[in-house]
Amino acid sequence: MEAFSPYFLPLLVLLIPLSIYLLSFIHKTGPAESRKTLPPGSNGWPILGENMAFAFSGPRKFVEDRMRKYSPHVFRTSLLGEKNISIFCGAQGNKFIYTNEQKLLTSWWPQSMKKALLFSESVESNTNIGISALKRSLHREIFKPEAFKRYIPAMDALARDHLDHHWIPNSTVEIFPLSKKYTFELACILFMSVVDPVHINKLSDPFTLVTDGMLSMPVNLPGTAYNQAIKKGETVKREVVNIVTKRRNELMMNNETEGQDLLSTMLLATDEDGRFLSEAEVSNIIIGYLAASFLTTSSAVTVVMNYLAELPHVYEEVFKEQMEIAKSKKPDELLTWEDIEKMKYSWNVARESFRLMPPAQGAFRETTKEFTYAGFTIPKGSKILWTVHSTHKNPDYFPEPEKFDPTRFEGSGPAPYTYVPFGGGPRMCPGVEYARLEVLVFMHNVVTRFKLEKAIPNEKVVFHASAIPAHGLPVHLHPRDK
Repeated sequence: MEAFSPYFLPLLVLLIPLSIYLLSFIHKTGPAESRKTLPPGSNGWPILGENMAFAFSGPRKFVEDRMRKYSPHVFRTSLLGEKNISIFCGAQGNKFIYTNEQKLLTSWWPQSMKKALLFSESVESNTNIGISALKRSLHREIFKPEAFKRYIPAMDALARDHLDHHWIPNSTVEIFPLSKKYTFELACILFMSVVDPVHINKLSDPFTLVTDGMLSMPVNLPGTAYNQAIKKGETVKREVVNIVTKRRNELMMNNETEGQDLLSTMLLATDEDGRFLSEAEVSNIIIGYLAASFLTTSSAVTVVMNYLAELPHVYEEVFKEQMEIAKSKKPDELLTWEDIEKMKYSWNVARESFRLMPPAQGAFRETTKEFTYAGFTIPKGSKILWTVHSTHKNPDYFPEPEKFDPTRFEGSGPAPYTYVPFGGGPRMCPGVEYARLEVLVFMHNVVTRFKLEKAIPNEKVVFHASAIPAHGLPVHLHPRDK
């Protein structure tokens, strides 16, 4: 069963009376706009939009209901304080968005996310063609698959240490909060070379309130989730920019010309005019990666553990594959790229987990020019959302969509543009390979040391920024003999 985290429910007491009052005011479109055939749909209630419907029905039902009611290709809604968001649906909708990046579409962040988490002046700098090109080039360079080979031993060492300190002493653990701890700590170490647990906690502690509130209604009133997100977001930004500034000073003092981690690489990079990224621009990129680790990657780890605990036959096949790798290693020898490449069934299990419980729900875009799609006009400046929920459980693309079947990914796998947990096209999530390595390394360490049993067999799934079990996925641990 799907549910949605009620993070903005305290707003209802305040906003529902105001919304009822505002219903008496009818929005009138101008003559030019009225002649255009916009996608069908509804903006819902004033101020609230369709956030309540989205929250109470869950994202999958919300999308599927409107595809049936309005159009299976595209429909219009209002979410996160933004009116007339066009949600593109189906494989064709995904294909259109992914193949028109930098042609008709550009990236866009909801106001609630920008204000809570990012330096706004740096977000606006994305309009600078040279800087935007430099950022894309950095993403490609930093996230090349071969660049990750050196990360695997560090991932393995931290996974072992994490299990020794947080799993071994306990008979029951909550996987989601521990996954967040592991993935965030790993990101701090690999991306910024921050290893001090106290420093890491100063960053991770406020992230919970930031991520809880940044996708809420952008109403900045005391006591709201959004208000808390803004306050804690300032703490995060201050900590990160201090790290960035200190590192830039160290690089200049030592006349270093080659980056030893992601942060140094970004600080040393220049565009074709010799311009460096500013501290705010670098901080925004780092914060984006930390947020992805805190939410998306930790959710990816959690949903895989969920199905390993729920499906013993799947667990046993993963265990066999991982034990073959473990037996080929010397005692205390760390995993390598060659070991990862042998984890084919394990990765298919992970991919099927992501299909059923997507770690990310989709992403926003903004149109740079007007165009027509499926017979409807999409004006310039419109906000667009692609979502996993129009394809991942669609029986037209995945027969028996509720069945957990890793063999779907054998051979050529799903049809193009139907399986999109990390997006696609030029702006496909650059961290997909990073997430693959992190998930597989963690799977290896868990299944070779523990058998898992769900403490709450029918735990609900909550959709917030990511799909997560409602109670954090508590599991009973059954250690394996060494």
